Amino acid sequence: MDLLERYLQAVKFWLPKAQKQDIIAELSEDIRSEIEEKESTLGRGLNEAELSDLLKKRGRPVFVANRYLPQEQLIGPVLFPIYRLVLKIVLACYLVPAVLVWIILMVFNSGYRAAHANVLETLGSIWSTLWFSAFVAAAAITLVFAILERVQFRSRLEDWNPRSLPAVRKNANLIPRFGSIVEIAANTFLVVWLTTYNMSSTTIFNFANFQVFLSPAWRYVFWGFLLLALVNIALAAANLARPYWSASRATIRLLSDVGGSVIFASLFKIHILTGFAATDVSPERAAEITSAINFWTGKMFAAAVVFGVIILCIDAFRIFRVKWCASPAPKSTSTVIA
Repeated sequence: MDLLERYLQAVKFWLPKAQKQDIIAELSEDIRSEIEEKESTLGRGLNEAELSDLLKKRGRPVFVANRYLPQEQLIGPVLFPIYRLVLKIVLACYLVPAVLVWIILMVFNSGYRAAHANVLETLGSIWSTLWFSAFVAAAAITLVFAILERVQFRSRLEDWNPRSLPAVRKNANLIPRFGSIVEIAANTFLVVWLTTYNMSSTTIFNFANFQVFLSPAWRYVFWGFLLLALVNIALAAANLARPYWSASRATIRLLSDVGGSVIFASLFKIHILTGFAATDVSPERAAEITSAINFWTGKMFAAAVVFGVIILCIDAFRIFRVKWCASPAPKSTSTVIA
């Protein structure tokens, strides 16, 4: 029963890790008993359309899985499992790098370490900063899901076809939903980081004893990255709802990667770094380091272009595969054997 296995696989994705096997075993036995009862009544095996109707009455996989989860109402029982997963990923993507940056500054920057000798005061300052940024990220995600709840996105989730579930076997055009969720979380983190810390300024990492100065061209790079992040969030959301590549979405990904590759490669060519200041580094030494960084980043321009071309070739091949090489969905209504 390929359709049943695909249904159980989809339900399993949303279940708590510790209970996946037990719940799936119970659900599988329950559904198979219902199928056997139906077949006994009909005096024959169910065909694909009949099995599809039976699974549709069971409900969309995320809803079925939600019945086994704690019934929290922060967003609503329909969207809450997705909301919770995205929230966890975004917060982890923010908190972990922020803590690592603080550790690196404390270990390798003597000026920063001296300015933050009072451990309790430093921890209090870091906590307030992390709390505010985490609140902004959580509020942004909550707002997005609240809007989805109120624009009847739930009704569109409920209108589904079991035969649209991902195949159990590997499919070249299948988009893993976990990958789309990670992409949404990572790009949301990037948007929050760029906007919260005013990264459009040509002076970044502006600490008391350490500043980095960028050229005016950085503002164009900033707006480019911000726009691309928003486009990627929208594309990943579409891929989450329909986890198969289509020609239009594959083309949008190609255009997005073209823009990203151009911006990324330009960083190695335009000498974006104009200088930095640190209490334990003389202006002359800072100028030497800045020149060396710009020299070696310029040398890496060709590698960045090659890397971008490879990505664009992969994107172009994806479009070719979707348009000309994708296998059509089977139209058979053959009997499903129990």
